Amino acid sequence: MAKRVSIRLIGAIIAPAVIVAFIIGIFVAGSANFAQKTNPTQEFVQVPEKPTKSAAIQLAGQNGESPFVQVAGKVIPAVVNISTEKKVKVKSPRYEFEWPFEDLFRDFFRGLPELEPMQRRTQTLGSGVIVNSKGYVLTNNHVIGSYDKIVVKLADKTEFTSSQIKLIGRDPKTDLAVLKIETDRDMPYVELGNSDEIKIGDWAIAIGNPFGLDGTVTVGVVSAKGRSGIPLSEGPSYQDFIQTDASINPGNSGGPLVNIRGEVIGVNTAIRSPVPGNVGIGFATPINLARRIYNELVSKGKVTRGYLGVYPQEVTEEMREAMNLSEPGGILIRDVAKGTPAEKSGLKPGDVIKKFDGKKITGVEQFRRIVAETEPGTTVTIELIRDSETKSINVKLKEFPEETAATPEEPKEQKRWLGLVVGDLEREQKKELDIEQGVIIEEIQEDSPAEESGIQPGDVIVKINRVSIANEKDFNRIAQKLAKTKKPILFQLKRGKSTYFITVRPE
Repeated sequence: MAKRVSIRLIGAIIAPAVIVAFIIGIFVAGSANFAQKTNPTQEFVQVPEKPTKSAAIQLAGQNGESPFVQVAGKVIPAVVNISTEKKVKVKSPRYEFEWPFEDLFRDFFRGLPELEPMQRRTQTLGSGVIVNSKGYVLTNNHVIGSYDKIVVKLADKTEFTSSQIKLIGRDPKTDLAVLKIETDRDMPYVELGNSDEIKIGDWAIAIGNPFGLDGTVTVGVVSAKGRSGIPLSEGPSYQDFIQTDASINPGNSGGPLVNIRGEVIGVNTAIRSPVPGNVGIGFATPINLARRIYNELVSKGKVTRGYLGVYPQEVTEEMREAMNLSEPGGILIRDVAKGTPAEKSGLKPGDVIKKFDGKKITGVEQFRRIVAETEPGTTVTIELIRDSETKSINVKLKEFPEETAATPEEPKEQKRWLGLVVGDLEREQKKELDIEQGVIIEEIQEDSPAEESGIQPGDVIVKINRVSIANEKDFNRIAQKLAKTKKPILFQLKRGKSTYFITVRPE
């Protein structure tokens, strides 16, 4: 019996020991797996609770500040808020009937006295940047428009009004303009950089007054370079844009786009967006182009451009194959204007220009820009392919004819066609009327065909005889074409939010 007790005692002792050993084994195995998962070479990497000092230094500048703090402090004092105002006279109507009742009641109300003309104010708001201590301001042409009153406000809230501001010059083709603040004090200014050196992915910092919010800084990168062919209601016709995703909104126009050193690399000009605001696609005029325009406006009051006199078109892959061209690029001359440097030098339709003054030609927009940027009077060498043979021709450029001042009689006669005096729509007017193009009627001569038909000052001409009118040039062109017609002329007008069709019979 003593022997049995002894065996039971041993069993009681061994059994718990085996269980404990089993539990310990499970724990040890689990610990081994956990250690394997935390190995840095595996998927899970433990993150330190606090960032190291070296990591913080990489993300911040001196004193732990964002690298953009210094840029903002350097540039904001030189960025100005530009607001303009223009008064447009609007003739009070003699009757208040919606079309088609106007024809029915026009004769009944003809003898009633005229009401006093009303005035409507149109306003624009944008930005600019001071580029030297003398107070010269670089901005967009569409920001200043054709103003009656202008106010330039500095970051320190100092304001300068029309009598203290001089318009040095404007260039609609690049949508640039230069103002000068007339003051004896030295003005804060920002240095100009080199836009040829920027690369896609470089920091881009936009500073301006979007929606009237002074001194707003937005940050992004250079998204692309050399953008052209962008359809913009305010132009410009010469395009070589820097594209950026730094937020640019209404009111940023004319403000600077700067690099991480606080140097201006572009002038913020436009946005492309399906909604009235920024979606990350903004455009700035490169500062190297703006610098050249600025220097000409300051020194001469106008911009001169080189003129060759050819009508270029792109060389397609099919054309290249048909013409046995070994390399892509170049432009095809589809026609040559008479009496131009191109005709005198012997350039012909069908020639493919490969190089202009040593610069390789890649497309039509680039070709036009290079020709325009060449000083009039310069003799350049053009390398071309004609009938599969390479030739070199020297051409002496003239001044672009549209830059030469026209005689005052011609536009004056066109402007008074049918008794109408018209002007280009300002940017804010287009927004207000929700239209992309047209000309506004600024004045109507008394007893003229236009007045007799019921057209009113303030109406916007959208089409004439079903031909779209984008600007004053279009209006003058069709006015000249229809100057001798005796047939009724159909006008499509925008009056407020409503569209009207009115016929005018010439005298």
